Amino acid sequence: MTLEITVDEIGDPEFAAAIEEIVDEPAARRGHPFDPVPLHLKAVDADGRLAGGLTAHSVQRWLFVKVLGVTEEQRGSGLGRRLLARAEEIARQRGLVGVYLDTFEFQAPRFYESLGYEECGRLPAHDGAPQRIWFAKTFDIAGVAKAQ
Repeated sequence: MTLEITVDEIGDPEFAAAIEEIVDEPAARRGHPFDPVPLHLKAVDADGRLAGGLTAHSVQRWLFVKVLGVTEEQRGSGLGRRLLARAEEIARQRGLVGVYLDTFEFQAPRFYESLGYEECGRLPAHDGAPQRIWFAKTFDIAGVAKAQ
């Protein structure tokens, strides 16, 4: 059998959905459907300007924070902590087991550690590429962050 591998230059959403279905269908048969649920938190200032936000989705009872961003003007104001705290609150309300996310070594590892996140994985720095670090925080059955 001859197969051709090509690059999807346009990011076709139908193609992406078809690939996700290939992965989801057997997982669903085993009782673990993916069924991602998005979460987008938006922070605006008094003038209606974007101050920051968070994009995430939950799947398999975990919330994955894809992006947490705060404008230069808002850095140090506590907005990042507030956004992440709100995401954790929603995760607990949804009955999720915890939150995971990643950052690069030059971004915010100490920030996440200060909020009780523990490192759970790392890609090494290599040939000019910085380390990428994954963090997770699990909740106990009552929905409270576990003591570290």
